[in-house]
Amino acid sequence: MNKILVVIALLGTIFFASAQESSRVNPQEDATADRFPVFINCQNLQGEQLKKCFYDQVQDFVNANFVIPQDLIQNNFNGNVKVLFEVNSDGVFKVIYTDAANEQLLQETKRVFSSMPKVSPATYNGKPTYSRFTMTIPIPLQSRTETVASTRAVLANVVKKDVVLTELDSIVYKKFDSPEFESNLNIPFSHSYYAQFDAAMNQMGSNNHTASKPFTYAQVAKYYDFKSVNQSLQKNTKSWWAKKLWNENLVEIKGEDYWFTLNPILDLQVGSASDNKSSYTYTNTRGINFRGGLGKNLHFTTTVFESQGRFADYYNNYAISIRPDGGNPAIIPGIGIAKEFKTDAFDFPSADANLTFTPSKYLDMQLGYSRNFIGDGYRSLLESDGASPYPYFKLNTNFWKIKYTNTYMWLKDVRPEVTTERTYATKFMANHYLSWNVSNRLNLGFFESVVWTNTNDRGFDVNFVNPIIFYRSVEFTSSARSGNAILGLTFKYKWNNAINFYGQFILDEFSLGDVKEGNNSWKNKYGYQIGAKYYNAFGVKNLLAQVEYNHVRPYVYSHSAVITNYGHNNQSLGHQWGGNFRELIGIARYHQGRLFADAKVILGTRGFDFNTPSDSFNYGGNIYKNYDNQRPFDSGVKVGQGNKTTVFIADLQAGYLINPSTNLKLFGSLIYRSFNPDVDTVTTFKQNTTWFSMGVRADIFNWYFDY
Repeated sequence: MNKILVVIALLGTIFFASAQESSRVNPQEDATADRFPVFINCQNLQGEQLKKCFYDQVQDFVNANFVIPQDLIQNNFNGNVKVLFEVNSDGVFKVIYTDAANEQLLQETKRVFSSMPKVSPATYNGKPTYSRFTMTIPIPLQSRTETVASTRAVLANVVKKDVVLTELDSIVYKKFDSPEFESNLNIPFSHSYYAQFDAAMNQMGSNNHTASKPFTYAQVAKYYDFKSVNQSLQKNTKSWWAKKLWNENLVEIKGEDYWFTLNPILDLQVGSASDNKSSYTYTNTRGINFRGGLGKNLHFTTTVFESQGRFADYYNNYAISIRPDGGNPAIIPGIGIAKEFKTDAFDFPSADANLTFTPSKYLDMQLGYSRNFIGDGYRSLLESDGASPYPYFKLNTNFWKIKYTNTYMWLKDVRPEVTTERTYATKFMANHYLSWNVSNRLNLGFFESVVWTNTNDRGFDVNFVNPIIFYRSVEFTSSARSGNAILGLTFKYKWNNAINFYGQFILDEFSLGDVKEGNNSWKNKYGYQIGAKYYNAFGVKNLLAQVEYNHVRPYVYSHSAVITNYGHNNQSLGHQWGGNFRELIGIARYHQGRLFADAKVILGTRGFDFNTPSDSFNYGGNIYKNYDNQRPFDSGVKVGQGNKTTVFIADLQAGYLINPSTNLKLFGSLIYRSFNPDVDTVTTFKQNTTWFSMGVRADIFNWYFDY
């Protein structure tokens, strides 16, 4: 019976401490509540005396009013009734669950508890709240004196009988008060969600580092009160189902020095796209997220997804164009390798996990399978979250005005050229990013990354493990000529509390001589970003306006040894468009209570390869081509060379936050995309798409549809 109760309690997020004595009532809540429920006979008592009085009053009332059916008395019935009951915020008793061998006993239990006198409810932080308890009712009934005597008799006979352990029954559960909001757990990175506390994080004089993402709750909680915001969004509901739908995690448990939550993850969308081969688009994602903390230093989260989907044709075509070796039809950008589903859709399972250990306030270590992001903009030229998840180890060191982030990654090249015995090639990346708050207004960041392969069973090269080192020098001195090093610089300037400027510069290769000659050499592989954010824009509270320009020259992210390019699973780890482009982005994000709206406009120019018999040159946009092969010219290299293509994308989203604890949203989306190359080819051709979708989504990662 105890096992049944535990299962029901977990599924219902009912947390209680079981009986230490077989017929005693035991509380789900203790130290975290300001006060237990109060019977009228217990009004002048406090603390432990008040608890004891509450238990005694419940037991005495049950003993005085519980009527055992006559047929059970005649048959000398002997057993127990297990009861899980609640005292709600109005002080009314309500049976949640009962377990007994006889239906008459179940009904009698419900009758007795429904006739309990109304009491003063429990309080938490001075406010009335519900509380839940368990009770075991022995049949035949026993008085309190008999219960104590029978318990002593059991203890006196432990030599003759097996010892009955009560460790599970003695576990103490506390009121769940959203401990994740103060923990070192990673906040799922979503541009829309992060925009809600971006202004608080970027106030002048704050000594934080906003470029290295995802953030932890503890990092943000110094500037943004998650608990207060969450409390302000709570709906006044009383039923269990309503609380789970609108306010709470499905399962939420807190003990003496641990906590965890369990939630279903949904991304259910249906829509229609113009000129699509199929009549409708859809995404059907079901998953489960489990997260928690053990002590103050260890936190974890894991999410497993199972998805099927069909998208607008332009997105389907791109997913197919980056398909892996081995017969799988596509790679869903940002997710991973897809299998066929029916005749015209994809099946794309995925997972995401992170384990964080924080031994001190200066240091945290993370082991994960996910994505990372470096930058203050919508795009990142240095490290973006647009590629598939990957295993990584991250070390964050935070002191004085400095945050130093080291990330070590295990990546894959899934092209047929490097696939051996049906096994994809492994490559490695190590990067470090130093963020320095120079003043109350200015932040500078210094980035370095190196990619290498497993050639000659090199494995994860210990030369790059040292977190305080210059990778370019190590790459040269270790004879690792197949490595690929990249340098970067970031900045952020706070004009005031409302306006921030930010930017990035990436340097893949650089020829000073060619720069002096001013001949636009192909060797000058660099890119830059410049952007601005306007918080509470135009006097409208909670409105974020953003403008951003990105410019990346041809051949950036590529390499002469293709496997060491800046990519993973046929996707760029920098900007999602690869090289040879420029784009201008305008974004507006607004939220008020549970309502939200996002608008985004992108105007870009990209240079594609023609890939025709008459023109098979590499113009520098595809990072999975050797930049030394079929390069059309060495000088006069400019952005947009090749099949120059104009891209215009408008993306509007609006919706309603269903549950702030799980970030589950009801939304509608409208995307318009115009793709206009100078020359139509088999893979690059003029296409205009209008794509409407609606559904519900747990907004815990970024979907990028702007390809």
